[in-house]
Amino acid sequence: MDKTKLLKLSITELIKAFELGQTSSEEATKACLEKIKNSQLNAVVHINEDAINLAKEADKKRREGKKGRLLGVPILLKANMCTKDNMPTSCCSNFLKDFKSPYNATVVEKLLKEGAVIIGKANMDEFAMGASNETSAFAKAKNPHDLTRIPGGSSGGSAAAVAGLECYASLGSDTGGSIRQPSALCGVVGLKPTYGSVSRRGLVAFASSLDQIGPITRTVEDNALLYEIIMGEDEKDSTTNRKPEKFVQNIGAPIKGLTLGLAKEYLDLPADSEVKQTVLNTIDFYKKNGVKVVEVSLPNIDKALAVYYILSSAEAASNLSRFDGIRYGKRVEGKDLIDTYYKSRTAGFGAEVKRRIMLGNYVLSSGFYDAYYKKATKVQQVLKQEFENAFLKCDCLIAPVCPQVAWHFGEKSTPISNYMADIFTVPVNIVGRPAISFPCGVNKDNMPIGVQLIADMNREDVLYKLASYFEKHKGVK
Repeated sequence: MDKTKLLKLSITELIKAFELGQTSSEEATKACLEKIKNSQLNAVVHINEDAINLAKEADKKRREGKKGRLLGVPILLKANMCTKDNMPTSCCSNFLKDFKSPYNATVVEKLLKEGAVIIGKANMDEFAMGASNETSAFAKAKNPHDLTRIPGGSSGGSAAAVAGLECYASLGSDTGGSIRQPSALCGVVGLKPTYGSVSRRGLVAFASSLDQIGPITRTVEDNALLYEIIMGEDEKDSTTNRKPEKFVQNIGAPIKGLTLGLAKEYLDLPADSEVKQTVLNTIDFYKKNGVKVVEVSLPNIDKALAVYYILSSAEAASNLSRFDGIRYGKRVEGKDLIDTYYKSRTAGFGAEVKRRIMLGNYVLSSGFYDAYYKKATKVQQVLKQEFENAFLKCDCLIAPVCPQVAWHFGEKSTPISNYMADIFTVPVNIVGRPAISFPCGVNKDNMPIGVQLIADMNREDVLYKLASYFEKHKGVK
């Protein structure tokens, strides 16, 4: 099969081509690796040297009649997911540049069980802290639609690789929008699942109460397939609380009679006019296809960004205290133990990671705990109640994903300007709800614009119904 045509196939189409003997896993894997090798995207930072052998083994299994829902499909992982093979789990940080995990993350085990070929690990903001992939300690990933622009973050490499045809799907992690935002900016589909739906075992923690692993794909159906595979309870992760479910069956299901909620407060947040108009155009599409649209209220949504950066930084300061140069990772010898800690962390962490550690320790310190952290947890409870009330009136909320399309490298020169890129996505993580980002338009420069749908707990089925209906009947030319 022609390589260009081969790389453009969805997972569903690729598996069908395998079954018809039109191509093989070895051919598809080699095409992906060649694309990565000749790419300017810097989307992939670690290559699995066993990928070709794994593909050959998948082809052999298929000939023998063995099954697997992803048998032979080349997939990438974000660089903060543990693998026990020959790839580092670096988190794109100098601290873990050469660290190799002794075990596989639970999601990796689930992918391998279904026959996926893990071809490498994708670029990311260091320790998942960033909105543009510019904080990576390695080369900055680029947007496949315009190499002078960022791909988004922190899962920027995961989204860029899928959009740039360097893999058929990838896994990212979403702490405050890190799957949805780069998916929107790169024009692909990204799901942030309900908190507790996917095991975090083997995911290097940023903020444990907010982090969730999710799929990034080129189609909604592929996304549902991948989510079915990685979700479910894990006895090694006590925060998981979900039985496996079926979502592919919701692809193409009728949407007439569903109710879409629009919160005026969401649209009052600062965003480019083209972004807001895309949301309104998407609402009009759903209205014309039998979906009822109602107004709901989220009066404290404007406080979500401050709440997020207080809570996430506090958890980051705690989680990253394990990186001390003693047990694993970068070590710089000092004159005593404290000096070794200091020198190792100074040399290992980048500026953004240090900034968030300091912020986290500040809001947790005596004298400031009540003023910041405790108050943020109270507002979090208020936001949870507001979302709960909203879902009494609707099946889904609709909102922008990012205030603007992908910006040029260096355009946002201050931390605050970068943090503002998360303003539409962080509320979802604070309240633990699921949300999907999917392409709904382009701006005047032909850069992708995504829209996000937010559902109540464990209602990814509604997200997939609405997103797949738009993709099939409207789509983005």
